[in-house]
Amino acid sequence: MNKIRSNLTSGLLAGFVNVFFVLLGLTGLVGLLVQDWFNLSSQTPGAWVLLLLVALWGGSRAARNVHCETWTDTLVGGLVTGVAQGVLLAAFVGLVASMLDSGADVRKWLVQLYPEAIDILRFGQAPFAAALIVLVLMVGMGLLGAALAYAAARYHWRDKVGQRWEAARNQVTEAPRVKRVTGQEYFKPLVYVIGLAILLLAPFMLGRYWNYTLGTVGIYVVLGLGLNIVVGFSGLLNLGYAAFFAIGAYTVAILTAPQYPIQISFWIALPVGVILATVTGVLLALPVLRMRGDYLAIVTLGFGEIIRILAKSDALIDLSGGPRGIRAVGGPTLFGEKINSEFHFMYLIILSIVLAVFVTYRLQHSRVGRAWAAMREDEDVAQAVGIYTLKYKVLAFAIGAAFAGLGGVIFASRNKFTGPEDFTLLVSINVLCLVIIGGMGSIPGVVVGSMVLKGLPEILRQLSDYRMLAFGALLVIMMIVRPEGLWPPARRKLELKTPKKTTRGELVEPPECPEPAAGG
Repeated sequence: MNKIRSNLTSGLLAGFVNVFFVLLGLTGLVGLLVQDWFNLSSQTPGAWVLLLLVALWGGSRAARNVHCETWTDTLVGGLVTGVAQGVLLAAFVGLVASMLDSGADVRKWLVQLYPEAIDILRFGQAPFAAALIVLVLMVGMGLLGAALAYAAARYHWRDKVGQRWEAARNQVTEAPRVKRVTGQEYFKPLVYVIGLAILLLAPFMLGRYWNYTLGTVGIYVVLGLGLNIVVGFSGLLNLGYAAFFAIGAYTVAILTAPQYPIQISFWIALPVGVILATVTGVLLALPVLRMRGDYLAIVTLGFGEIIRILAKSDALIDLSGGPRGIRAVGGPTLFGEKINSEFHFMYLIILSIVLAVFVTYRLQHSRVGRAWAAMREDEDVAQAVGIYTLKYKVLAFAIGAAFAGLGGVIFASRNKFTGPEDFTLLVSINVLCLVIIGGMGSIPGVVVGSMVLKGLPEILRQLSDYRMLAFGALLVIMMIVRPEGLWPPARRKLELKTPKKTTRGELVEPPECPEPAAGG
């Protein structure tokens, strides 16, 4: 009964997810994308891909619920799961299809549920026949998902693939010629030079749109590297990071925009913006860094909102422009030529990324980085061994704020505009998400996280309405499937992959399926 109850839960969960996707209109949107990508004549295949993948996942949960006992138990679990999710989705499709056939306007209650989204799930059939087709498909995918999950666990497919990949990689890396080349002193500098050359040549090969898109990603890489020092290296949670971003942007706007009397050069305003952001980070850190955990997060969140509200308020409208912001922000000039295109700003962004990566890498492998690591693991122990934690916390906040100020200066100058809506809480959440998803404490992880969270939404602009839903789902999936991040640092990856110990100190390995019997 426990197994049946667990399988029913898995089936109902998968069924509710599928119904939720249909209600949000995701099936029609995915169907349209697949139709465009593969030049199909109908949206039906793409729409059903999403639903069938969820059903496959529900069936795989059934195999895990029976703990790899027998094929019979696995298939029964997959059947129960498939029936549960099939009945739920079939009833929903049949009910809505009947309402549409009777002339009811379902969009009065369900705004995102277009009639076309149900039509592509019906295969052109009557409501009852369509419900039967949906039920059969869901049951079939539940059985298939359970069978695949059970076979993968019992026959160790994942381990075998990993072993073959490791053997192939070792065969390449341990080859005598490869070892002779990689063992040379000039190998690593040569790789860095080649990578830098590719970055410098990339803007020539990209159009205006891609230069702008990758420039936005690059600015968030700089922001992510700064927040990675605060969150990933020193273990401090800052939810008001957009405040330092705003300080850098408003500083360069006030110092270079024509409506203000100062109008100094961008190259002078840039360090001023970075310094002001750094000083603000220090001033914020001194009174609040004796707090820990949630209390520190709430204080920094409040600071970020204070900066945004001040920038938006009428009291400072002569300084910040109020809700209208500041227009005609000045840009850099080089040898008398203005740098005002996405192409030219790409090089400034690349230079900022290289500088931020260099500083971050040197700090991570220095005495300061080791002090941050000790604080992150256990602040009390770090204090006990003589680390002045307050100093290193202030240093982390100051350097992180400096990177945010640098990103803000470039952001405002490139857009020729800055306003309070550019620095909402969502900006801080976005930067924090890319650090977590990429891998806290990992420099390459920040780059990967920026590409995933800022690059993909720009490429898939049709999914922009579902960005926050994607953020939440991606965070949940990452925390369950890969909590260390997409590209974690070696230390964190080792910590999370180490087998847990019992209270007696014995290692506990995850349960595995028994080896199949001969002939089975």
